[in-house]
Amino acid sequence: MRHELYIARRMQLGGSATGSGSPSLRVALVGIVLAVVVMILSIVIVMGFKDEITGKIYSLDAHLKVTNAVLGIDDNYSTVNGREVMSAISQDSSMLGRVSSMGLVADKPAILKTDEDFMGINLRGVDGGYDLGYLQAHLVEGRLPAVGDTASGNEVMISRHIADRLQLHAGESVLTYFIDNAIKVRKLNVAGVYETDLEAFDKAFVVGGIGIVQQVNGWHGDMGSQVEVNLRDVDHLDDDAYQLYTLLASSTVSRESPTLYTVTTTRQNNMQYFAWLDMLDMNVVVILTLMMVVAAFTLVSAMLMIVLERIRFIGMFKALGASNGSIRRIFIFLTGKLILRALLLGNIIGIGLALLQRYCHIVRLDPSAYYMPYVPVTISIPVLVLLNVGIVVVSYLTLLGPSYIISTIKPTSTMRFE
Repeated sequence: MRHELYIARRMQLGGSATGSGSPSLRVALVGIVLAVVVMILSIVIVMGFKDEITGKIYSLDAHLKVTNAVLGIDDNYSTVNGREVMSAISQDSSMLGRVSSMGLVADKPAILKTDEDFMGINLRGVDGGYDLGYLQAHLVEGRLPAVGDTASGNEVMISRHIADRLQLHAGESVLTYFIDNAIKVRKLNVAGVYETDLEAFDKAFVVGGIGIVQQVNGWHGDMGSQVEVNLRDVDHLDDDAYQLYTLLASSTVSRESPTLYTVTTTRQNNMQYFAWLDMLDMNVVVILTLMMVVAAFTLVSAMLMIVLERIRFIGMFKALGASNGSIRRIFIFLTGKLILRALLLGNIIGIGLALLQRYCHIVRLDPSAYYMPYVPVTISIPVLVLLNVGIVVVSYLTLLGPSYIISTIKPTSTMRFE
């Protein structure tokens, strides 16, 4: 053990025997603790927001979406053949092994009308391969609708927003108007009500069997608006999208009437959400920078206070032949005790508050503005360890400059210092 560290460990931060220090050191300790708490909470909350919203988007929108590359003036012009697409995927073992689910989807604008009100919606018809697990987990009333490839089903699931607006409940029916060249009316039964808190989805989508849309559009059982593919792993979506596009492009060469398909990812289809999430990262960087600056100024003040309280000690050590560098290291180690104490208290308070929010949901939010009813929290041990290491490194670098004040202290002028 170096003698500077040994001496620093034997010394108290303040002049009292208990080591509680002067009021200035207590203020410095509180300032650093608050900075650490703010940094921890900023990181875990932003990570929670990103994980929660990303999870909602990946659950409600397909990881890969296969559509007709030719956009037509009506629904019948830009359709996909679900059997062709799924057959091509099934014949590629490497692609099929990464697929968790795939289903044919048909979207159709419509108007829901009751005796008192009406509302424009998008009817999403899905087949039996569509993953309804997320919507099932967010059911607030009723059950999932019966979906399949036939045109006989007329059950749908609406959001709580739509249900409240039109005063509908599970088990009731609603008239649905489809407007193309002619107005077509269907009577749909509400099987269940869901609530995801993702406003763009809850305000627009009614989910039912694909047969409803196919019957209205006059499509056969293999036709739809898109094929939605969900993967087991979303870490390489761009590569998977390119592989699927290449696979579909090569499979159309042998057909007499090939359809040109395009493949898009969840991020491409929801760029506004991911752009907002990327902005949150910048907010965290700004907060961390400000807190680091506050902690740095507090540390500088703390070191100056420690030096002033030990100025006779400095003069005596210099008189005994100690070098400026050796004394500087003693005071850096001594101030490091304040840093470690502040880190310990800051982590206990910060992680404690994060755990309290995670399990008790004390701080609530407006779901219409934040897409969730409470502040989410994600605690990542590696990230917190990296934060603490960063604080220690920045603190050490901050103390190097102020420690040079020791070099200006003369032994002859400090022996009588009170």
